[in-house]
Amino acid sequence: MYTYLLINFFTILFPVVFSFEKKVRFVTLWRFVWPAIITTLLIFVVWDHFFTIWEVWGFNPKYISGILLWALPLEEILFFVTVPFACLFLYAVLNFVVKKDILRWVARPLGIVLMLFCIWLIFQYPDKLYTSVAALFAVTLLSWHHVFFPKPWLGRFWLTYIVCCIPFFVVNGILTSLPVVTYNSEFILGIRLHTIPVEDLIYQLDLLLLNVTLYEKQKTYQRG
Repeated sequence: MYTYLLINFFTILFPVVFSFEKKVRFVTLWRFVWPAIITTLLIFVVWDHFFTIWEVWGFNPKYISGILLWALPLEEILFFVTVPFACLFLYAVLNFVVKKDILRWVARPLGIVLMLFCIWLIFQYPDKLYTSVAALFAVTLLSWHHVFFPKPWLGRFWLTYIVCCIPFFVVNGILTSLPVVTYNSEFILGIRLHTIPVEDLIYQLDLLLLNVTLYEKQKTYQRG
Protein backbone atom coordinates (compact mmCIF):
# COMPACT_ATOMS: atom_id res chain seq x y z
CA MET A 1 0.00 0.00 0.00
CA TYR A 2 2.81 2.41 0.80
CA THR A 3 5.45 1.03 -1.56
CA TYR A 4 5.57 4.06 -3.87
CA LEU A 5 5.60 6.40 -0.86
CA LEU A 6 8.56 4.54 0.62
CA ILE A 7 10.41 4.71 -2.70
CA ASN A 8 9.98 8.48 -2.65
CA PHE A 9 11.12 8.65 0.98
CA PHE A 10 14.32 6.71 0.44
CA THR A 11 15.04 8.58 -2.81
CA ILE A 12 15.21 11.90 -1.00
CA LEU A 13 16.51 10.73 2.41
CA PHE A 14 20.23 10.65 1.62
CA PRO A 15 20.30 13.99 -0.28
CA VAL A 16 18.38 15.78 2.50
CA VAL A 17 20.58 14.40 5.28
CA PHE A 18 23.79 15.25 3.43
CA SER A 19 22.57 18.70 2.39
CA PHE A 20 24.09 19.92 5.66
CA GLU A 21 27.51 18.41 4.98
CA LYS A 22 30.17 21.09 5.47
CA LYS A 23 31.99 20.95 2.12
CA VAL A 24 29.30 21.06 -0.55
CA ARG A 25 26.70 22.66 1.76
CA PHE A 26 23.86 21.86 -0.57
CA VAL A 27 21.45 23.48 1.89
CA THR A 28 22.83 26.89 0.83
CA LEU A 29 21.71 26.10 -2.72
CA TRP A 30 18.14 25.25 -1.79
CA ARG A 31 17.02 28.75 -2.74
CA PHE A 32 17.91 27.86 -6.34
CA VAL A 33 16.71 24.27 -6.11
CA TRP A 34 13.12 24.74 -4.96
CA PRO A 35 11.99 27.27 -7.60
CA ALA A 36 13.38 24.92 -10.27
CA ILE A 37 11.63 21.88 -8.79
CA ILE A 38 8.28 23.60 -8.29
CA THR A 39 8.22 25.04 -11.82
CA THR A 40 9.15 21.71 -13.36
CA LEU A 41 6.62 19.90 -11.18
CA LEU A 42 3.79 22.07 -12.51
CA ILE A 43 4.73 21.26 -16.11
CA PHE A 44 5.18 17.54 -15.57
CA VAL A 45 2.03 17.15 -13.48
CA VAL A 46 0.00 18.49 -16.41
CA TRP A 47 1.75 16.04 -18.75
CA ASP A 48 1.27 13.21 -16.26
CA HIS A 49 -2.39 14.05 -15.70
CA PHE A 50 -3.33 13.79 -19.36
CA PHE A 51 -1.27 10.65 -19.93
CA THR A 52 -3.04 9.07 -16.97
CA ILE A 53 -6.57 9.91 -18.11
CA TRP A 54 -5.66 8.87 -21.67
CA GLU A 55 -4.41 5.57 -20.20
CA VAL A 56 -0.91 5.91 -21.60
CA TRP A 57 0.18 4.71 -18.18
CA GLY A 58 -1.49 3.80 -14.93
CA PHE A 59 -0.82 3.03 -11.28
CA ASN A 60 -1.31 -0.23 -9.44
CA PRO A 61 -3.65 0.45 -6.47
CA LYS A 62 -1.88 -2.31 -4.54
CA TYR A 63 1.22 -0.12 -4.12
CA ILE A 64 -0.19 3.39 -3.58
CA SER A 65 -1.94 5.10 -0.68
CA GLY A 66 -5.09 5.85 -2.66
CA ILE A 67 -4.83 9.62 -2.18
CA LEU A 68 -5.46 11.23 -5.57
CA LEU A 69 -4.79 14.81 -6.65
CA TRP A 70 -5.99 15.76 -10.14
CA ALA A 71 -6.33 12.07 -11.06
CA LEU A 72 -2.75 11.40 -9.94
CA PRO A 73 -1.59 9.43 -6.90
CA LEU A 74 0.01 11.63 -4.27
CA GLU A 75 3.15 9.54 -4.65
CA GLU A 76 3.42 10.35 -8.35
CA ILE A 77 3.35 14.07 -7.60
CA LEU A 78 5.97 13.58 -4.89
CA PHE A 79 8.11 11.79 -7.50
CA PHE A 80 8.56 15.16 -9.23
CA VAL A 81 9.99 16.52 -5.99
CA THR A 82 12.11 13.68 -4.67
CA VAL A 83 13.80 12.61 -7.91
CA PRO A 84 14.75 16.13 -9.10
CA PHE A 85 15.96 17.02 -5.60
CA ALA A 86 18.19 13.94 -5.54
CA CYS A 87 19.47 14.66 -9.07
CA LEU A 88 20.22 18.32 -8.33
CA PHE A 89 22.02 17.22 -5.17
CA LEU A 90 24.13 14.87 -7.28
CA TYR A 91 24.70 17.67 -9.82
CA ALA A 92 26.04 19.94 -7.07
CA VAL A 93 28.22 17.20 -5.57
CA LEU A 94 29.73 16.28 -8.94
CA ASN A 95 30.42 19.95 -9.68
CA PHE A 96 32.31 20.15 -6.38
CA VAL A 97 34.17 16.83 -6.60
CA VAL A 98 34.98 16.73 -10.33
CA LYS A 99 36.85 19.98 -10.81
CA LYS A 100 37.48 19.52 -14.53
CA ASP A 101 34.59 19.69 -16.98
CA ILE A 102 35.52 16.36 -18.56
CA LEU A 103 32.63 16.30 -21.05
CA ARG A 104 32.90 19.91 -22.14
CA TRP A 105 34.03 19.20 -25.70
CA VAL A 106 31.61 16.38 -26.38
CA ALA A 107 28.55 17.98 -24.75
CA ARG A 108 27.30 19.86 -27.80
CA PRO A 109 27.90 17.07 -30.37
CA LEU A 110 26.27 14.58 -28.00
CA GLY A 111 23.25 16.83 -27.54
CA ILE A 112 22.86 17.40 -31.28
CA VAL A 113 23.09 13.67 -32.06
CA LEU A 114 20.45 12.89 -29.44
CA MET A 115 18.29 15.73 -30.76
CA LEU A 116 18.44 14.31 -34.29
CA PHE A 117 17.64 10.85 -32.95
CA CYS A 118 14.59 12.23 -31.12
CA ILE A 119 13.44 14.01 -34.30
CA TRP A 120 13.66 10.67 -36.10
CA LEU A 121 11.59 9.04 -33.34
CA ILE A 122 8.88 11.69 -33.68
CA PHE A 123 8.47 11.13 -37.41
CA GLN A 124 8.98 7.39 -37.29
CA TYR A 125 6.55 6.68 -34.44
CA PRO A 126 3.93 9.47 -34.34
CA ASP A 127 1.32 6.98 -33.10
CA LYS A 128 3.41 6.03 -30.06
CA LEU A 129 2.26 8.84 -27.80
CA TYR A 130 4.77 8.39 -24.97
CA THR A 131 7.64 7.98 -27.42
CA SER A 132 6.77 10.99 -29.58
CA VAL A 133 5.84 13.41 -26.77
CA ALA A 134 8.93 12.59 -24.70
CA ALA A 135 11.07 12.97 -27.83
CA LEU A 136 9.41 16.28 -28.76
CA PHE A 137 10.05 17.66 -25.28
CA ALA A 138 13.68 16.55 -25.56
CA VAL A 139 14.07 18.14 -29.00
CA THR A 140 12.77 21.44 -27.63
CA LEU A 141 15.22 21.46 -24.72
CA LEU A 142 18.20 20.08 -26.64
CA SER A 143 17.83 22.48 -29.57
CA TRP A 144 17.52 25.42 -27.19
CA HIS A 145 20.72 24.52 -25.33
CA HIS A 146 22.88 22.88 -27.98
CA VAL A 147 21.95 24.79 -31.13
CA PHE A 148 20.58 28.23 -30.34
CA PHE A 149 21.87 29.15 -26.88
CA PRO A 150 24.74 26.86 -25.81
CA LYS A 151 25.40 26.88 -22.06
CA PRO A 152 28.79 26.48 -20.34
CA TRP A 153 27.40 23.90 -17.91
CA LEU A 154 26.23 21.37 -20.51
CA GLY A 155 29.23 19.09 -20.03
CA ARG A 156 28.51 18.93 -16.32
CA PHE A 157 24.86 18.26 -17.02
CA TRP A 158 25.71 15.27 -19.22
CA LEU A 159 28.05 13.88 -16.57
CA THR A 160 25.23 14.14 -14.02
CA TYR A 161 22.76 12.53 -16.40
CA ILE A 162 25.08 9.57 -16.96
CA VAL A 163 25.70 9.10 -13.23
CA CYS A 164 21.98 9.52 -12.48
CA CYS A 165 21.26 6.56 -14.73
CA ILE A 166 22.51 4.29 -11.92
CA PRO A 167 19.88 5.26 -9.30
CA PHE A 168 17.40 5.71 -12.15
CA PHE A 169 17.65 2.03 -13.04
CA VAL A 170 17.21 1.08 -9.39
CA VAL A 171 14.15 3.27 -8.76
CA ASN A 172 12.47 2.73 -12.12
CA GLY A 173 13.36 -0.93 -12.00
CA ILE A 174 11.35 -1.28 -8.80
CA LEU A 175 8.48 0.83 -10.14
CA THR A 176 8.16 -1.17 -13.34
CA SER A 177 8.93 -4.67 -12.06
CA LEU A 178 6.38 -4.89 -9.23
CA PRO A 179 4.78 -3.06 -11.12
CA VAL A 180 3.81 0.18 -9.37
CA VAL A 181 3.55 1.94 -12.73
CA THR A 182 2.05 0.17 -15.75
CA TYR A 183 2.37 1.19 -19.41
CA ASN A 184 -0.08 0.78 -22.25
CA SER A 185 1.80 -1.14 -24.96
CA GLU A 186 -0.15 0.76 -27.60
CA PHE A 187 1.73 3.97 -26.81
CA ILE A 188 5.33 2.76 -26.38
CA LEU A 189 7.89 1.09 -28.63
CA GLY A 190 7.90 -2.06 -26.55
CA ILE A 191 11.68 -1.97 -26.12
CA ARG A 192 12.56 -2.46 -22.48
CA LEU A 193 15.74 -2.42 -20.44
CA HIS A 194 14.81 -5.32 -18.17
CA THR A 195 11.34 -3.98 -17.21
CA ILE A 196 11.93 -0.28 -17.94
CA PRO A 197 10.50 1.15 -21.20
CA VAL A 198 13.28 2.77 -23.20
CA GLU A 199 11.18 5.95 -23.35
CA ASP A 200 11.86 6.43 -19.65
CA LEU A 201 15.46 7.34 -20.51
CA ILE A 202 14.19 10.23 -22.62
CA TYR A 203 11.69 11.16 -19.92
CA GLN A 204 14.52 11.23 -17.38
CA LEU A 205 16.50 13.47 -19.73
CA ASP A 206 13.54 15.85 -20.03
CA LEU A 207 13.00 15.98 -16.28
CA LEU A 208 16.65 16.47 -15.36
CA LEU A 209 17.53 18.95 -18.11
CA LEU A 210 14.58 21.20 -17.31
CA ASN A 211 15.43 21.14 -13.61
CA VAL A 212 19.11 21.92 -14.19
CA THR A 213 18.19 24.67 -16.66
CA LEU A 214 15.91 26.39 -14.15
CA TYR A 215 18.38 25.78 -11.31
CA GLU A 216 21.19 27.46 -13.24
CA LYS A 217 18.82 30.25 -14.28
CA GLN A 218 17.95 30.87 -10.64
CA LYS A 219 21.63 30.99 -9.69
CA THR A 220 22.31 33.60 -12.38
CA TYR A 221 19.21 35.64 -11.50
CA GLN A 222 19.59 35.61 -7.72
CA ARG A 223 23.33 36.23 -7.75
CA GLY A 224 22.96 39.00 -10.32
